[in-house]
Amino acid sequence: MEVKSTEFIISNTDVSKSPKPTLPEIAFIGRSNVGKSSLINMLTNKQNLAKTSSTPGKTQLINHFLINKNMYWVDLPGYGFAKVSQTKRGDWTKMIWNYVETRSNLCNLFVLIDSRHTPQAKDIDFINKLGAKGIPFTIIFTKADKDSQKVVSANISLFKKALLKTWDEMPVAFVTSAVKRSGRKEILDFIEMLRSEFTIETPANTTP
Repeated sequence: MEVKSTEFIISNTDVSKSPKPTLPEIAFIGRSNVGKSSLINMLTNKQNLAKTSSTPGKTQLINHFLINKNMYWVDLPGYGFAKVSQTKRGDWTKMIWNYVETRSNLCNLFVLIDSRHTPQAKDIDFINKLGAKGIPFTIIFTKADKDSQKVVSANISLFKKALLKTWDEMPVAFVTSAVKRSGRKEILDFIEMLRSEFTIETPANTTP
């Protein structure tokens, strides 16, 4: 897949205000400061499509982008730690789950995991909840350039081992570096496969 065009469409806090679900949609989510915006920018070859920041919790809205005029990519708020109030975090949590549970054209949720760290309970719990709700997702391990290959490989192995305590098999996963642009082609090809295979369900005609 080649990203030929990108267009920012809308930011909002209410999934009902999202674009009409007439195109396949993928979304990106992860704990705060996982490198989500950097990954989106790397995949699209746009430096500032998604706003990056060293401050956790920068993304606070549901951000829709039209890609190649045939699908939407969505930048979601992070879950887990952010320097905001408990009330604000609660609002984000509600917003996130309203989106992933009700967005009818969502064909995949990319869950980003920071490869610099050993397994984090918040990531495991979030993935288990997705599985319990039957929400399709794929794992992307980010920041693979920030540590040695040995450390990254060890952390990913530990994460897989932790996840297999509750899963029969490991979900599809990619390893990436926004700096080195590694994993880009594999992820884009996977996205194109998802887009081409996804069918938008249209409501039945109830007119007498």
